Amino acid sequence: MVSTLRGAVSPAELGTVLMHEHVFVLGTEFLANVPHYWDEGARVEDAVNKLRGLRSAGIDTIVDPTVLGLGRDLPRLLRVNEHVDINIVPATGVYTYNEVPPQFWFRGPGLMFDGPDPMTELFVRELTEGIADTGVRAAFLKCAIDSPGLTPGVERVMRAVGAAHRRTGAPITVHTNPHNGSGRTALRVLSEERVDLGKVVIGHSGDTTDLDYLTEIADAGCLLGMDRFGLDALLDSGSRVATVAELVRRGYAESVVLSHDASCFIDWFDEDELARAAPNWHYRHIDQEVLPALRERGVTREQLDTMLVDNPRRYFS
Repeated sequence: MVSTLRGAVSPAELGTVLMHEHVFVLGTEFLANVPHYWDEGARVEDAVNKLRGLRSAGIDTIVDPTVLGLGRDLPRLLRVNEHVDINIVPATGVYTYNEVPPQFWFRGPGLMFDGPDPMTELFVRELTEGIADTGVRAAFLKCAIDSPGLTPGVERVMRAVGAAHRRTGAPITVHTNPHNGSGRTALRVLSEERVDLGKVVIGHSGDTTDLDYLTEIADAGCLLGMDRFGLDALLDSGSRVATVAELVRRGYAESVVLSHDASCFIDWFDEDELARAAPNWHYRHIDQEVLPALRERGVTREQLDTMLVDNPRRYFS
């Protein structure tokens, strides 16, 4: 069974899945102290409307890797999900490119207060008992490695994620930067942690057209997160489509999942400036533009179902 905000469902009930979407990305401490840009009721209503639009397009489930460091707030998401018939799959983990959060600086193996890593214990608790007092269990693990590479903090989070995977079997998604080959680094560390690589999505692999890199990751057993459609500032959609189509032509449809990495609201950018800079970065870009473009390049309905239905189902099975 797969934990969602509305309860556990079987993998078969996930239906058509976008494997990397956020609802809200917020600096919660910043929000508490600089609240002028936030209207709770309006933002919840906006999220409901956007998710209803996604549901009307035939998407049954979004996988939301918003964890500590990205402003996860399950009570807010539960209020949204009350009003829209879509599965939202929550995560546990820590999002950092450098240091672990201060709450973990002094506790853990070899630190001032030596003992088991409290991150691992937190992740396991959220996977097996629930997040805070919501009663909702996380369904997968999230970590990140970006341009700074494998810093001590990044490595510690990744190994804590690996340890939680070993104890629970929960799948993993890793934010990576393919331009510095950090997917390879993630594979090495997770392999050392004895992670089942068939349960790993190497996220943001779609930011590159380097097919040698992508097939190397896929041949190791991982899923390729071709999951930033619409973020044209990093790579235009035409190149992203062409790369996915070529992977499918080479027989890698079973190694690909699709998504946008979009959100209803992200406070990293000014909202109007973001809309001008990335007009395609929204929940509907895949169904409106990407899927027709893939079909034009010869990707069949069955192959699309493999990427949108079968691969997510296998990942969570």
